[in-house]
Amino acid sequence: MGLSREILLWASRNEWLQKHVPRWRFVRYSVRRFMPGEDVSAAFAEAERFQQQGIFTVFTRLGENIEDLSEAEAVTQHYLEVLAEIKRRNLPTEISVKLTQLGFDLSEETTLANFRRLAEVAEREKNWVWIDMESSEYVDRTLAFYETVRQEFHRVGLCLQSYLYRSYDDLERLLQKPAAIRLVKGAYKEPRHIAFPKKRDVDANYFRMAERLVQDFGRNTVRAAIATHDVGLIGRIRARAHELGVADKDFEVQMLYGIRPAEQLRLASEGVRMGVLISYGESWYPWYMRRLAERPANVLFVLKNLFVK
Repeated sequence: MGLSREILLWASRNEWLQKHVPRWRFVRYSVRRFMPGEDVSAAFAEAERFQQQGIFTVFTRLGENIEDLSEAEAVTQHYLEVLAEIKRRNLPTEISVKLTQLGFDLSEETTLANFRRLAEVAEREKNWVWIDMESSEYVDRTLAFYETVRQEFHRVGLCLQSYLYRSYDDLERLLQKPAAIRLVKGAYKEPRHIAFPKKRDVDANYFRMAERLVQDFGRNTVRAAIATHDVGLIGRIRARAHELGVADKDFEVQMLYGIRPAEQLRLASEGVRMGVLISYGESWYPWYMRRLAERPANVLFVLKNLFVK
């Protein structure tokens, strides 16, 4: 792991920086690259624009590790309102949630009850709810949670991170049953005995996991999303999918809002099922720093805004 990535991940957890940096005007300006606004109304406006381009969207309200169950109730109610508005606008928009935002640190029972409320609506409306994977300390509990809710709801997906040594085995086990997997590289700071320290090894494990997923692309019991901005890697995986007879309409790619928009349009125009994850909310600082850490070259974009008035 490079020094710049280490610094950015450290900064994402620093309490002083988390309190002060969001007040800096140039940072607030630069964060617009990765999110259309703090309010969900901005996310809906972009979702409508993407719909016209043949791209579906996934909404996630930023925030994690809530400290009171009343906050978890407020988040749950927010997502219920979002699901209702998605239906009203007839948008191809799904939602993605962090379990710690639904109360995972405080009560798994309450978290399960909150999640069920969301999953019941999504199931009824033929929509989807994704479960974000958080740092490694939550992996076992999150996998168990996902397997529990999948027994009851079919339109629930899970994120897996290729930078963890264990993830290929987790994937193999999950694919023994109907599953929905979003494959990412991972954006938390993890110790070397848990996660690959070198990017090339993370990429290699990503391709290995994606190749395993490709084998089940188009199968009715499996939904698989290749979630990366690495165009070269996407190309390799897509080529492998073609070798296995997978049509582009069955090949799903997801990217973050504001990153490689030209590639998003290109893939959609070529018939790939293209999705864009739109984040919003006031608690954007830790998430934003992790986005920079994923590709430290993005820091140059921030620095340029020092000179924007």
